[in-house]
Amino acid sequence: MVRLSGLLLPFVLAACAAFNPIPPEGPVPALLLGEQHDAPEHQKLHRDVVDALAARGVLAAVVLEMAEGGHSTLGLPAAATEQQVQAALGWNNSAWPWDQYGPAVMAAVRAGAPVFGSNLNSTQMRAAMADASLDGLLPEPALRVQREAIRAGHCNMLPETQIPPMVRVQIARDQAMARTILAAAAKGKTVVLLAGSGHVNAQAGVPQHLRPQLRAESVMLPPVDTGKDYCEDFRKSRGKPPA
Repeated sequence: MVRLSGLLLPFVLAACAAFNPIPPEGPVPALLLGEQHDAPEHQKLHRDVVDALAARGVLAAVVLEMAEGGHSTLGLPAAATEQQVQAALGWNNSAWPWDQYGPAVMAAVRAGAPVFGSNLNSTQMRAAMADASLDGLLPEPALRVQREAIRAGHCNMLPETQIPPMVRVQIARDQAMARTILAAAAKGKTVVLLAGSGHVNAQAGVPQHLRPQLRAESVMLPPVDTGKDYCEDFRKSRGKPPA
């Protein structure tokens, strides 16, 4: 069960059942969907949400972690081909499989809603790592959440010296997503963010950079057991012996 604007929204991920993303009082300005990147059920839900909002005429835009800032489908017709859309977004299929994310993106394009990339490029990420000013943007409890998320996300195998620079990158990425959402906001409509669950964490992620300018609802989709031992793969990639 997911609570959204006081409305309980049941959904069954195993059956990919759609839920109603529009509460009775009307669309929220921003709906942040936090996914598990390797869970196809989550990407199908993206499409369901985009379709539901578009059908009600309240889809303002879709903002993506999966494409870099500066790329968008603005200017493309609703009948644009998938190849045209991928080119406009500078899509990296090796990082983000198009067959998983393309359906939600194309649903927005077909509905006439723009799709915006919002991630940092590699140069911006390197700059963020060295930008100490980012350390003061979040309160200490939120910084602790970010640090623990970085540790856990890397299976507690990172040297502590790497944690602060990686937290800075995460904060800078959240900032970039928030700026993109704010720029795409439209009265009486909803901007949808599709991103990893850490980015939509209300305690430490994108919502921290939207307040108080824009009301946002975060939905962190429940984890899915894919049967993959990510930490074992990560351990091997770092040349460490099996646990």
